[in-house]
Amino acid sequence: MDNRLRDLVIIGAGVAGLSAGIYAGRAKMDTLMLESAFPGGQAALTNEVENYPAIDNISGPELTNNMLEQATKFGAELKTASVTGVELSGDVKTIHTTEGDIQAKTVIIATGAKPRKLGFEGEDKFYGRGISYCATCDGFFFQDCDVFVIGGGNSAVEEALFLTKFARKITMIVRRNELSCTKSIADEVLESPKIEIKYNTELVRVSGGFKMESADFKNNKTGETWSYAPAEGEKFGVFVFVGYDPESALFAGQVKLSENGYIIADERLHTNIPGVFVAGDVRAKELRQIITASADGATAAVEAEKYLK
Repeated sequence: MDNRLRDLVIIGAGVAGLSAGIYAGRAKMDTLMLESAFPGGQAALTNEVENYPAIDNISGPELTNNMLEQATKFGAELKTASVTGVELSGDVKTIHTTEGDIQAKTVIIATGAKPRKLGFEGEDKFYGRGISYCATCDGFFFQDCDVFVIGGGNSAVEEALFLTKFARKITMIVRRNELSCTKSIADEVLESPKIEIKYNTELVRVSGGFKMESADFKNNKTGETWSYAPAEGEKFGVFVFVGYDPESALFAGQVKLSENGYIIADERLHTNIPGVFVAGDVRAKELRQIITASADGATAAVEAEKYLK
């Protein structure tokens, strides 16, 4: 890495980081985006995106690649490196990476959050091809299909109710002997004619070729196993809702975190440290979608520019 003092370093090049890069580049800020893996984040792993305004249908990789091209066209630079530590107090921020240290006047943390996985066989293979962690994102693709919702907490129950708009039948797979959500929401699920609940049950594996063709389940009390396969020519979905893990551990002890580990910011995305902003799924907020990550990135970049002035 070069040793010049940057105007802005964006940690993470998912949708929030790329959007911040676009706005920062247009503002003529000397901007560096750092990404440890591949640009685009979770969105780049999504086969289809149909809820982004003015775009009828686009793949996740295509959308995020377009964002990256925009950001670099406006002058933002992308480097591949893992951040190993940060020193964020003071006027000059230092970011330690596997490729050397970087200094900047402002920092936007856009490291995202990853869905918590269960580890059942086939989970990684069929991610984006039947396995989903977002009903709002992917429920539309399972109209008149059977779907399984894994989990029994508030998120799982709310997403199951949302999926009743699209799916023919929703089977909730709950490993305990009862739902762990609030009673008012549980009552809605229990009264829904589209939802069936299988208690004391776990998903063991999903199988198939390019697409999922079957799923195997096990009762964790009796040991009884059973399988599901859709009718010929049909597809089915598995929606996993067992929580998210924010990618915020590097910043603990410096930026203020919620009890769940999300970074706390005001409505202008300022953290508790002057010159440090947050954008995207890593921040404490209600809705985590591509469009809200984009808005966060734009807001954080504009606020960073104001801070520099």
